[in-house]
Amino acid sequence: MNQQNKKISAQGILALKEALSVIFWKKEQLKDFVKLTLNNSSIVNYIDWSGSKRESVKELLERMTNRLDIYRDDLMNLILAVTDFNDYSHLEFWDEDGSKRKKAKLAVEKLRTQTKGYIQITKEKDDARKRKLEVEKRIAKSKSLDDELIALKNRFIEISMMTNLQKRGFELEPFLNDLFLLYDLDPKGSFKNYGEQIDGAFTFDNTDYLMEAKWKRQVDRSDLASFTYKVETKLRIAMGLMVTIDGLTPQAIAPEFKSIIIMDGVDIMAVLEGRVKLPDLLYRKRRKANETGKIYVNYFELIG
Repeated sequence: MNQQNKKISAQGILALKEALSVIFWKKEQLKDFVKLTLNNSSIVNYIDWSGSKRESVKELLERMTNRLDIYRDDLMNLILAVTDFNDYSHLEFWDEDGSKRKKAKLAVEKLRTQTKGYIQITKEKDDARKRKLEVEKRIAKSKSLDDELIALKNRFIEISMMTNLQKRGFELEPFLNDLFLLYDLDPKGSFKNYGEQIDGAFTFDNTDYLMEAKWKRQVDRSDLASFTYKVETKLRIAMGLMVTIDGLTPQAIAPEFKSIIIMDGVDIMAVLEGRVKLPDLLYRKRRKANETGKIYVNYFELIG
């Protein structure tokens, strides 16, 4: 019996639905995975991604199973791509107790069990290898981000070696602008606002941020107080990001600084080395500040 005449079991579809819902924590990653896996990837644009992952996956699979004349091969593409799934390192940053990775592995293993009648046939194994190669080619095209991060890292190292501290500070602002632009955070360069010097601004998660960058010394309480005042006196700006490459003095933090979060050189290098994506780091920092009141927790403390 060839693939065209087979009917994918209801249990297999349910197992695929569960696996797709849990193998990625960020909805954007799931969306990219599906788009890269499907030949008829235009269907992704017709799915409502504004709700939960499960709702989006349910809509996707319902559309595909209702039109098997169009999407039969792509449904198999999804099954094969998910059953080939064996790297869960992308969940580690969000998985403090290991439960998310465990749930994802169990869901994939259940899908393998429910669909083994398909993927064990020689012809389909050959097709799976071909599809996997095609997906890998598409993914490779999307890896230009890694190359740009390497270039930015080299640039950051060059800036750090400058002996002229004033020039080093000037170079930091356009560097940060380019880094935030790489992650589509809509950065804006420095500007003056009613006599105030603002180093930059960006938009993240539907929130506007003012940004201040310092690389001369450790930031002290007066620096944070001044920046907090700039943030809290703006009508439309809800948050602020202080980037201080050399960190803070031990006495800098005060309980009244509630509208800002802080990044340091450790955070910058973690992003440049690909340990964490900038939007994910900002999300974790903001969540930590909301949960604990700690506005300065660097990357290694966040994952520790």
